[in-house]
Amino acid sequence: MRKFNKTFSVAAFALALTLAGCSASGTAATSGTAGSTGQAGTSATTQMVTAASISEDTHYDADDLTWDAATEVAVTLKDGASSVADSASGAVTVDGDTVTITAAGTYRLSGALTDGKVVIAAGEEDVVRVILDGVTVESSTGSPFVVRSANEAILFLEDGSTNSLKDAATYTDQGTDAPNAALYSMADLTLAGTGSLAVNGQYNDGIVSKDGLVLAAGNVTVQAADDGIKGKDYAVLLDGAYQVTAGGDGFKSDNDTDDGRGWLLVNGGKITVTAGDDGIKAQNQLAITNGTVTVAESEEGLEAQHIAVSGGTVAVTANDDGVNASGGSSSSAQSSAQSGAQGGAQAGGMGGGPGGGESVGDYTVDVSGGSLTINSQGDGLDSNGNATISGGTVLVNGPENDGNGALDVNGELAVSGGTLAAAGSSGMAVTPGSSSTQSGVQVTFGSTQPAGTTVQLADADGKLVATFVTAKSAASLVFSSAAIEAGKEYTVYTGGTAQVESGLGEGSLDGAAKLGTVTAGEYTQAHGPGGR
Repeated sequence: MRKFNKTFSVAAFALALTLAGCSASGTAATSGTAGSTGQAGTSATTQMVTAASISEDTHYDADDLTWDAATEVAVTLKDGASSVADSASGAVTVDGDTVTITAAGTYRLSGALTDGKVVIAAGEEDVVRVILDGVTVESSTGSPFVVRSANEAILFLEDGSTNSLKDAATYTDQGTDAPNAALYSMADLTLAGTGSLAVNGQYNDGIVSKDGLVLAAGNVTVQAADDGIKGKDYAVLLDGAYQVTAGGDGFKSDNDTDDGRGWLLVNGGKITVTAGDDGIKAQNQLAITNGTVTVAESEEGLEAQHIAVSGGTVAVTANDDGVNASGGSSSSAQSSAQSGAQGGAQAGGMGGGPGGGESVGDYTVDVSGGSLTINSQGDGLDSNGNATISGGTVLVNGPENDGNGALDVNGELAVSGGTLAAAGSSGMAVTPGSSSTQSGVQVTFGSTQPAGTTVQLADADGKLVATFVTAKSAASLVFSSAAIEAGKEYTVYTGGTAQVESGLGEGSLDGAAKLGTVTAGEYTQAHGPGGR
């Protein structure tokens, strides 16, 4: 076990997302603080951790997941009669229905405590590996599993095993530093193994690490009165299947005091979140490079100061903003270069202006790969700074009210690749900005189109370049892809056939009705087909 460097900084946020193919073509990375601005409308490459450097930037080491089975200490949990194998050598103590592990080693737990707890109270340099092999622990007074001290605690879910932890609805100890989660750790925490674990946090949170948290594997279900899964310095999902139902935030990293902390990475596995507040949240940076992320219900779906999607499949449903770059430390001063870029000329037409005329802060959304689908009642893709799309697919079914927009970017939305389809209201429509190198079209309908409407675009030769089916009513559509050529005219149709129920897909113009034409690169708030 090698402890990672606690002085890790934002500027050294390991490998850039360029390793996952995130760089926008034609945009050079600049040095300096992540999220700072280079030329007008272009954000410097935001450094994000990836799996290639995870062992350097976290406590995680794959070697910790292998061990000599002969060294295991067997612990059997049983009401009033928990027992420890002779080889424990005093490293495990039993006091009533409290089982305490006090030294480094590998411990295999099995059995059940209907009102007890497991405590790890080891040395600051100790790595404690606990194998859960058919374990059920409940507590009527507090947390059933607490890591008070260790260098790192590893919970390994034995293959084929079913395990569960359930805390009390009210805790006896409610002090400032007291545990407040069904699985609570003051040390770095790793979950691994292919078994299952059900965590029921009745009092407050489900799984909490007050240091770093790595979800390396596991089939885990979490129910929590407040936050579902929370790491402080960082939270990482590498593999496994996680189902989270939370009254507060679903999956988060919340260190708001230490420079370079409070980041979250999804680099594999599958996580599904139903949240009463934010779905997936980071204080500083949130990166999704692989895996499957589903926010089935939330107030705001993804939220962080800097958000980057370079791979994987992401689907977000939100009562408010779908993807929201906000919070954290910001710089509200708008550079003259940025302000000069707003509303400037894009190749082939007029550039889009800022969303809402608000100040441009140190916030970014960067999509360079993967698939991002947003269904929001508030703003769809929202950045209080700048946003870039250089690859992947971004599909937004935004708000139906004019007080929000499918796209809301205070600075500039720079599109240089990928596919963007953003439908929603027309009152606050934001479009690609002047530094965009990939063109697009803006369609403002004469009347609001109902949910399930097929909207299609064809070039001058009658070839379809886009088929989009609305998930809810929409008054406008912004579309950009490599198939759109700046300055060229495209015909807008409704109806016809589509091979998708909602979103982008294949189609035909059989039976379609022509609405009018739009010119690629001409972005105005009120311009609609046939309106020129």
